Amino acid sequence: ESLYIRPYMFATEEGVGVHPSAKYKFIIIASPSGAYYASGVNPVKIWVEDEYIRAAPGGTGFTKCGGNYAGSLKAQEKAEAAGYDQVLWLDGVNRKYVEEVGSMNVMFLIDGKVVTAPTDGTVLPGVTRDSILHLLREWGYEVEERHMAIDELMAAARDGKLQEAWGTGTAAVISPIGELCYKGEKHQINGFKTGDLTQKLYDTLTGIQWGELEDPYGWTQTVTED
Repeated sequence: ESLYIRPYMFATEEGVGVHPSAKYKFIIIASPSGAYYASGVNPVKIWVEDEYIRAAPGGTGFTKCGGNYAGSLKAQEKAEAAGYDQVLWLDGVNRKYVEEVGSMNVMFLIDGKVVTAPTDGTVLPGVTRDSILHLLREWGYEVEERHMAIDELMAAARDGKLQEAWGTGTAAVISPIGELCYKGEKHQINGFKTGDLTQKLYDTLTGIQWGELEDPYGWTQTVTED
């Protein structure tokens, strides 16, 4: 198990009105945590949502906001009813460009290059996302932070160019993606097995977090009782 640390705050001012609160309560949860998904570090099945949206330009998609999660629940119900673990969201304007999974940023290894959505207002700039991109670039991978159409992604899957896919997040760390379903079209990724790069990323980041591997980046800090 690991220790999941989550700071959060909520308004506590008495009264009813549409305005920012003058008082807030700030709390930090420190809870032992196991694998985010029941499958652990094994591939998950992802449903590409083309009806509901998670975030739109000018909204709160770029930050950790409870409303982002509340608005995602209906699509998550659809995905689970169809036998899928999570939702892959498309952009809120065109429902065309791949953004992120409900609980994770998402990355794709396509023809040797890693593609992920840019953090330009509707995608969370996750710390795990940043750490993974840092590792990938250091290992010599070409990384493209760009808008990628879902049709391009599905074509890559169809043509065998989509080699691996994974999500990144605080609790999940790295979660391999083994299947995509979009408008009834289903594709398995890497034979529904955890890819070599996905596993290497997981092993490296968790190794640094647990102190089992050297941390040359200054990401970790020793906590003592003093």
